[in-house]
Amino acid sequence: MKKNLLTTSVVLASLCAAANVSADEEAFTWTCSESKQFKTSGTAEKIRLTWESRTYQLDRQTSLPGSLRYKNTDSGHDLVVLGNKAMLFNIKAGIRLADFCQTADMKAGKLPHLFAGAEPFSQN
Repeated sequence: MKKNLLTTSVVLASLCAAANVSADEEAFTWTCSESKQFKTSGTAEKIRLTWESRTYQLDRQTSLPGSLRYKNTDSGHDLVVLGNKAMLFNIKAGIRLADFCQTADMKAGKLPHLFAGAEPFSQN
């Protein structure tokens, strides 16, 4: 009886944790010029970037006012997000991978989801 109760408790705890992770892990699709596309998920401090069927962890970096920057120094991926567009670079190769990238919300005139609640980007 105790074994079944313990097993049930572990399963329920795992399901609750998985539900919390998936709620925080909403993926956002960015469409770019030249029919390029990538996806992001995660938090404002650490995101997962899916580019050309590969996923990279990018950490938030210090950036200029009015922008956000995420970088993975191992892969070279560098995402710069402004209020109206984003650009994806590979700083190891010295190339721009994608330009003028926007989410559906950005196309509708809203700030990028990564700016949500961040000062001075909060919309009142």
